[in-house]
Amino acid sequence: MSNTSFTLDDALYDYLCDVSQREPPLLTELREVTARRDDANMQIAPEQGQFMALLLRLMGARRVIGVGVYTGYSSLAMALALPPGGRVLACDIDADTTAIAREFWARAEVADRIDLRLAPALDTLDAEVAAGHAGAYDFAFIDADKTGYADYVERCAALLRPGGLIAVDNTLWAGRVLEQEPADADTRAIQAFNAALAGDARFDLSLVPIADGLTLLRKRG
Repeated sequence: MSNTSFTLDDALYDYLCDVSQREPPLLTELREVTARRDDANMQIAPEQGQFMALLLRLMGARRVIGVGVYTGYSSLAMALALPPGGRVLACDIDADTTAIAREFWARAEVADRIDLRLAPALDTLDAEVAAGHAGAYDFAFIDADKTGYADYVERCAALLRPGGLIAVDNTLWAGRVLEQEPADADTRAIQAFNAALAGDARFDLSLVPIADGLTLLRKRG
């Protein structure tokens, strides 16, 4: 995992940030708070958050799903990009890390836009489908346990409208996707996930080499 664009060397990455990064001060502060944690590499890169916010604005997105919250950077970036009345359905199971997220959502005055569900994400997404919300969402961001990616995409695809977009994080996996016989389950899961999507006719597909790899899936009508 990476919280910078690992495909760039340090000098070029610094240049990218200098000429294009427009990170709101609260997102900068949240990133700095998170950087003090031992698991800080779980946070997305700031240029990725800015890219996803641009996608939401381009789409005119109003209803968004976030599978995986951590300390709240991605959900805050998305919430800030939504119009009044927009909502983020945020799925996570960790009350401790999401407590940090809640603090920053409140300080950014977007807590009313984020519906945090502390439960297994599949349970939350299945409940949304059962409640009749299939086709009601515009965008989904998936950044959670890698072995669950295929299932998360299936549920999000059911909940998205035609033309909706799914963004899946870590799909270059710091280059470990090239390993011939990976020992860890996460690497094997991402390899299988990427291979399956390559021929999935339900989606328009692009794997963008930003941060740790971001797969974009547009749901065809």
